[in-house]
Amino acid sequence: KFSETGYVGGDVEDLVRDLLTEANDDIELAEHGIIYLDEIDKIASAPNAIGIDVSRTGVQRTLLKPMEETEVDLRVPHDPVSQMQAVEEYRRTGKREKRSVNTRNILFIMSGAFNDLAGMVRNRLQKQGIGFGATLQSKEDEYKFLKDTRAEDLITYGFESEFIGRLPVIAVLERLEIEDLYEILRNPNNPIILGKKDDFRAYGVDIKFTDEALRLLAEIAYLEKTGARGLVCAIERVLLPFEKKLPSTEIKYLVVTPEVVSNPETELAKILEHPHDPKRSRLYRGIVDEERKQVQEQIAIKKERYLADYPIVFSPRRVSLVADYHLRTGLSLERIFDEILALYNQITAFEGSYYERFGFKIHFNEEAINTIVEQALFQETTADAICGKISNNYDYAFRLIADRSGQTQFILPREAVVDTERYLNQLIRDTFHQFPGT
Repeated sequence: KFSETGYVGGDVEDLVRDLLTEANDDIELAEHGIIYLDEIDKIASAPNAIGIDVSRTGVQRTLLKPMEETEVDLRVPHDPVSQMQAVEEYRRTGKREKRSVNTRNILFIMSGAFNDLAGMVRNRLQKQGIGFGATLQSKEDEYKFLKDTRAEDLITYGFESEFIGRLPVIAVLERLEIEDLYEILRNPNNPIILGKKDDFRAYGVDIKFTDEALRLLAEIAYLEKTGARGLVCAIERVLLPFEKKLPSTEIKYLVVTPEVVSNPETELAKILEHPHDPKRSRLYRGIVDEERKQVQEQIAIKKERYLADYPIVFSPRRVSLVADYHLRTGLSLERIFDEILALYNQITAFEGSYYERFGFKIHFNEEAINTIVEQALFQETTADAICGKISNNYDYAFRLIADRSGQTQFILPREAVVDTERYLNQLIRDTFHQFPGT
């Protein structure tokens, strides 16, 4: 998206300004930051190019100064935000301050696929014979030559010598093997699986993968020869029939097994014919239990941090609630803890407002709070709404009790939340039994 300075397209110096934004406007921090540029092979000059190439060699030339050392001005004419900040600062101080970032200590990392580079390295290393004397190499083995890449090969590829001279370290990434792809899929934070779970969750379907299915998907993706991108293709090809059909059924979960991966259409027909198959149901519950255990282990690893950040709401029962809600929604653990903290604060605020409105001090015990939080989360509502609903008859009951016994403070257990009417009736009976009328 970049072009040489002065032409239509992004300015390379904007990279440094973006780095400052990521550093929360801390210039000293930005001056010791890292700028990572992917797809750098796309700015290599085209072979036999004629004329000015502002988006390739032009970008290379523009990168030379930032990669070595230069002062990047943070106030530029084409950035209205920086201009407004300059005007505001001038109004406040009456001075014009020049703000800039020095790039001397900024680390630049470049990466790319570099198609055909292996062939160029091979041509340099091997003398090409003719006929029976030729040395033959398969395309499968060509990538091995990348380990012998030198600066002259990158110059031949289309980079300026001054540009390559500022990149002293060359590293070659190994090709992803089946085991690598399998580990990517097993990662609990893997966006490919998480994204697909979100897709099915939008239709009310909870999708789970067996370990054997993940390995088979990795084997299929490996045959694509496109690295981790092959995982997306493999998963989409397997799950597309289910994504089309299941939303229009009453089926609420899907377990991806090796059989589903190998024969998606056949397995889909079986699932539609026997949607409540006991074997499939047991397999699903087993995976859910295992995933819940893994989430709880993740929380245990970060227990000290969560205790420091959420001391009020961190408890064994709520850890279990966080795990269940995480599995249901896919939300991050931190976000769920934030939601629980907000719900807890709503309950506390309701207790205070109830006293102001009715004159009775109420306090929900831990089990009652857990129940309110759980209902609010899974009903996708607020704790205040839950409290308002269950407290409709509190005032009338409390007045009867206060008139008989003088009691104005109440500790409310879980029963006061799940079966309010029964709890209040029993509370009134116990009070009248303890304080019989004269």
